[in-house]
Amino acid sequence: MMIANRTNRALSLFAGCALTLSLTLPAFSDEWKASHALVPPNGVMNLTDMPAPAEVFFPGPDDPSGAAAWLEQIKAWRADRRVGLRYDGAQFSRPELEWTQHVFSQVQLLIWDRSLYDPEKGEYTVNRFLDETENRIGPIDAVLIWHVYPNLGVDDRNQLDLLRDLPGGIPGLREMVQQFHKRNVKVFFPFIAWDTGTREEEGSRALAMCRLLKDIGADGINFDTLESPPAEFLQASETVGHPLDLEPQFEPRDEALAWTNLGWNDWVTWEGKQYPFAPMVDKTRWMEPRHTVAVTDRFTRDKTDSLQHAFFNGEGYADLENLWGFWYGLNANDAEALLRFTRIERAMADYLRSPDWEPHTPTLQAGVFASKFPGKTGTFWTIVNRNEYATQGEQLRVEHRVGTHYYDLWHGMELTPVIFGGQATLGFEIEGRGFGAVLAADEKSVTGVRELLAFMAERSKRPLSSYSREWKPVPQTMVEIPPTKSAEAAPNGMINIPEREYDFQVRGIEIEGGNDPGVDVQYPWESIARRFHDHTMHVASFYIDRTPVTNAQFKKFLAATNYHAKNDHNFLRDWKAGSYPEGWGNKPVTWVSIEDARAYATWAGKRLPHEWEWQLAAEATNLDHPSSSVGKLDAIPPVDHGRTRAPLADVDAFPRGASEFGVLDMVGNVAQWTDEYRDPHTRAAIVRGGSSYQPRGSIWYFPQTYKLSEHQKYLLMSPGRDRSGTIGFRCVVDAR
Repeated sequence: MMIANRTNRALSLFAGCALTLSLTLPAFSDEWKASHALVPPNGVMNLTDMPAPAEVFFPGPDDPSGAAAWLEQIKAWRADRRVGLRYDGAQFSRPELEWTQHVFSQVQLLIWDRSLYDPEKGEYTVNRFLDETENRIGPIDAVLIWHVYPNLGVDDRNQLDLLRDLPGGIPGLREMVQQFHKRNVKVFFPFIAWDTGTREEEGSRALAMCRLLKDIGADGINFDTLESPPAEFLQASETVGHPLDLEPQFEPRDEALAWTNLGWNDWVTWEGKQYPFAPMVDKTRWMEPRHTVAVTDRFTRDKTDSLQHAFFNGEGYADLENLWGFWYGLNANDAEALLRFTRIERAMADYLRSPDWEPHTPTLQAGVFASKFPGKTGTFWTIVNRNEYATQGEQLRVEHRVGTHYYDLWHGMELTPVIFGGQATLGFEIEGRGFGAVLAADEKSVTGVRELLAFMAERSKRPLSSYSREWKPVPQTMVEIPPTKSAEAAPNGMINIPEREYDFQVRGIEIEGGNDPGVDVQYPWESIARRFHDHTMHVASFYIDRTPVTNAQFKKFLAATNYHAKNDHNFLRDWKAGSYPEGWGNKPVTWVSIEDARAYATWAGKRLPHEWEWQLAAEATNLDHPSSSVGKLDAIPPVDHGRTRAPLADVDAFPRGASEFGVLDMVGNVAQWTDEYRDPHTRAAIVRGGSSYQPRGSIWYFPQTYKLSEHQKYLLMSPGRDRSGTIGFRCVVDAR
């Protein structure tokens, strides 16, 4: 995601080490660029490149024979850099944040993922999520619970409003966090720097965020799009008395390292920036080995390169699989590699923060690369085989001390060294594109890793190469809409749409994902979800409401049925004392969930429209009508760019915006519920028509479209969270 406005910000070092310089937030794009085309809603590609690899990594030595000189050069760089930044590592010595140095597996979890919340029972299902996830990738140490993009901006609720608005409110979130803590998982929530167009938070956003996270017991903040968490958040967490880890999306390469214990290495491959054969060295981690890094590599189907770079650098991994509502799961091989190497890293955590870390330590096989991590009681090596074939035999030759034992941690076995001339030669096998791990220590010091050895001995009986590298998108199903009782004539307030053969063309406007399989939705006639859809179909005759359902009509429904939503959070939020505001009777009813809309439709003997029915009624024979009228004040409401929403227009206020059939208010006033789609991880509804509300400041807000050839995918979690001030509905009846 991209920050809309960049500001100069003076930062100060933690623990009183003030800097006199004023820093500017980095000038590079705040989101990686996918290896495939993105399709922004405005059709304009405005993402620029990430920093060059040289800004983030050191390349390895050109030749193994030059490794010693290369190592001295990067040591000199580190010393100069620390002096230049007046670096103070006091933050890493704080006992209350020591846990950050043990985070090797982190998962970004969309709040909409169906594994986390059961809307029928109205409860969080933390154990279900953890059981499903850890069964594939092993124990996780932290979770980033993502509650904002891509739905942020559908109305004027800001990012903190959306956090407060989650099921159960603050008490429910506190209970959810406690469930994660019982499983030894730390909990992060994101802060969205570009959220400057929705409702303005009173006072300091940093203080408000830190107070909120203190109330729910969370452990850290992930700073979306930033590489330098603002120092004001450190100060705010101290002010509220709740130390938080401040985790940027991109590793800090400036003074912010002094207050950033954890960071992401969100660096992905695309043309011209592939991972090289020889592993690179992470500059931030080289600066401060106690700084824990989680490597991310979301839109790559084979993550071997990033996994090997993570292990070589002694770094953890951030697993992002539910990417904004479509499943980009790890293939079986990557999941198993992650399970194994994070298990090793967790046991070797003390070694991995060694100030004497030596990347590109000598190995005996071409294409095999190792990092050495000397510790107080021994030495640990992480090893990657970048060859596509296995290497057997001698791999390492190291200085030998009497009493030292050598262990192949990847295979869970003790090695028998060949001792000659004060050196031990160690032989073992590493699979092609595989991993290795060796520990040298006296027998007494190995006591703590006996459990690891037993686990890896059992796990490695099945070679990593036997796990499939095939990636598959998950299929979706459309929720059935039962037909209504057929009508012979148009019911009151409805318009007949005659049957016809209809060429249904539409595309999704998701900001990310390109046209990868799984993006957008899967219609019943399609084999997999995709962004672009074109299908000729027979549409039977039906009747459609001339206007969206109004507040006055919905009030009649309530009076007739005494309807009360099981989950009534946000239900008719704009109403007071059981009625809508004065003068709002002819405005579209909003703050109704798709379940509320279905209940109304059933009472009225109607149903919600299928999306193609909605589109047919809107466009007739002209694909761009009434979208061609966008911007004409007498055809649709003016766009509302305010930080708080203005009232919607009356449903009949713009008669010139009618479709050729005479259907009103199809575009530009209120978005409208149509079909729902489900897969094992996500529920989503297609809303059509686009609302008049559009917050300014970022392309990353929920994208609006007034084109009848485009639709919006709105992620669903629970009725209370799904309701919005910009989404209403209209109904249809089947014709005889």
